[in-house]
Amino acid sequence: MKHVVITGTSRGIGFEMVKLFSEAGHHIIALSRKSESLQALNLKNVQVIACDITKEEELQKIAAHIAVTWNNVDVLINNAGAILNKSFAEGSLAEFKAIYDINVFGVAGLIQKLLPVMNSNSHVVNISSMGGVQGSMKFPGLSAYSSSKGALITLTEMLAEEYKENGPSFNVLALGAVQTEMLEEAFPGYKAPVSAKEMAKYIVDFSLTAQKYYNGKLLQVSNSTP
Repeated sequence: MKHVVITGTSRGIGFEMVKLFSEAGHHIIALSRKSESLQALNLKNVQVIACDITKEEELQKIAAHIAVTWNNVDVLINNAGAILNKSFAEGSLAEFKAIYDINVFGVAGLIQKLLPVMNSNSHVVNISSMGGVQGSMKFPGLSAYSSSKGALITLTEMLAEEYKENGPSFNVLALGAVQTEMLEEAFPGYKAPVSAKEMAKYIVDFSLTAQKYYNGKLLQVSNSTP
């Protein structure tokens, strides 16, 4: 059974992934700023920990906890994300930075802290968006979100190159439309063809096996636009 760390687990895809990993018998540390929804489920082999990934001191506490309780991480899924749906001119620089803090810098910070407990067989899966893929369709109002997800794609490619000799493996999934609260924020009223649970199952399976076949790869997981 694997030791799995997942961020952004209070709702949507992350919430569903925790349930699927638990059902399969894996050990999970579920991180999110709001932990009540998962705590209430009392899932087997799941440690639910409130954590703001933009705060380095909180990441340090998570790393210290893992070093003591597990001493290794097999899978890290950076699923936490934030969106700002506002025209570029109307949004403030502080709002722009806040999106990058969660979508890029928080991811980089957590990876840095957990590298000492990962090995050549470990797998880091970063969750990006089709909006961050160069040449894909773009939508007004999502400049902070889409550009940050593009940065996450490049970060993944760089880390895969830097750690290709001894691991871990790094891959990034650019998701298309999935029926989540975040999609509703970006495209009010739009109904996606894929549910959060369906996408969660895909990511769970990918995270457990894909490092055998991929490293430093961007996979576009989308059958619709947006």
